[in-house]
Amino acid sequence: MWPQPLLKARRRFVVSLFSCCYQHILIHKRTLVNVKLKWVKDPVLDSVVSRTIQLKATSTLVSIIGSHPDYSLPIYSLSKHRGHLGLPQELKLSTFLRCYPNIFQEFYLADSKGTPVPWYKLTPEALKIYDDEKHCVLEECYVDILNRLRKLLMLTKERLLPLQTIDQLRWDLGLPYDYENKMVAKHPELFSFVGLPDERMGMKLLVWDDSLSVSHLELRNLDLETSNQALAFPIGFTRGFGLKKKCIEWLNEWQKLPYTNPYVDASHLDPRTDVSEKRIVGVFHELLHLTILKKAERKNVSNLRSPLALPQKFTKAFERHPGIFYISKKGNTQTVVLREAYDRDQLIEKHPLADIREKYGSMMKKGFLDRSRGLYKRERREVLKDDMVNLDRYDFESEEEMNGNLISDYDSDETGSDYR
Repeated sequence: MWPQPLLKARRRFVVSLFSCCYQHILIHKRTLVNVKLKWVKDPVLDSVVSRTIQLKATSTLVSIIGSHPDYSLPIYSLSKHRGHLGLPQELKLSTFLRCYPNIFQEFYLADSKGTPVPWYKLTPEALKIYDDEKHCVLEECYVDILNRLRKLLMLTKERLLPLQTIDQLRWDLGLPYDYENKMVAKHPELFSFVGLPDERMGMKLLVWDDSLSVSHLELRNLDLETSNQALAFPIGFTRGFGLKKKCIEWLNEWQKLPYTNPYVDASHLDPRTDVSEKRIVGVFHELLHLTILKKAERKNVSNLRSPLALPQKFTKAFERHPGIFYISKKGNTQTVVLREAYDRDQLIEKHPLADIREKYGSMMKKGFLDRSRGLYKRERREVLKDDMVNLDRYDFESEEEMNGNLISDYDSDETGSDYR
């Protein structure tokens, strides 16, 4: 017979061991199963991405030129901003600008050495849309766009991001090109510029606002009583997408797991579990909802790993959840699109700024087609003569070369409209 004290100790040990094993079984049950989902091309969402590749460049260039007092800038000044345009390196910026003569009007001025230099100014029609855009961003939707920036910073663990990272998401969030002066500097009570250890400049949010810390998914489910409810993400798949039975079962169970608000500290979650992955999906579900067009380039999202305190290879969540996110490979990059935001190729909840961007897109399509038909050829030569430029001194591309140089960098789409 065991002595009574030893017997009690043995029982405690057995109970403790059983408890540990049971907890291990539960954790193992909640860890990621070996599910591999294939990537299936979605032509409709690809067309959404394709038609905004050049739209971003055009909109950005319009903002840069429009912010100058004379609404005109030389090509060498515009080239300094090329990194923010997202255009292929082999595509000449002047070639791109000349493809849309109804937006960018070209003229020539001599530099200090007497060499003719191409300058670009906004056409009256483009300037009208730019004025509408300024009114939208700086007046009509000012608070909304400012709050998008605040919420982006609230998603981070220190409410801090490098300016370089914000710049990469500037167009997606709807921020004006010089948002530091037009927005941030006007609110010293909200934002502060700080030096980072790597000598870069960062932006810090000074005030936390509880009213902004409610996610889009939570707002859509306000009828649920507690924040720990198993909120489910809207799911949709490309036509013809097939799921194996074990994938369907795992997805159904995963959707029933607790939803973690992306604005709260989640350091207590085990990164190896499905609960943690649901939180990661929730973070990027919220991030994409902060964007105007509900999409962002994957490389720009990847830069947020450390600020958002996410584990390594966190972007694998995009591939593991093709019913929530679609990864488009258009334009020699990967763009993550939020599926639920689109009905076919149209945004369901359209921001006023998205309507303005569509006006730019319509101008681009018309300008490119008219120029490819030679409608601007005579006008361009008249401009050259008026500016007294010696054509033999300057190397101009032919209309055919300009068309080829631009189109060769982008795939054509059989479905959806395109701004080319």
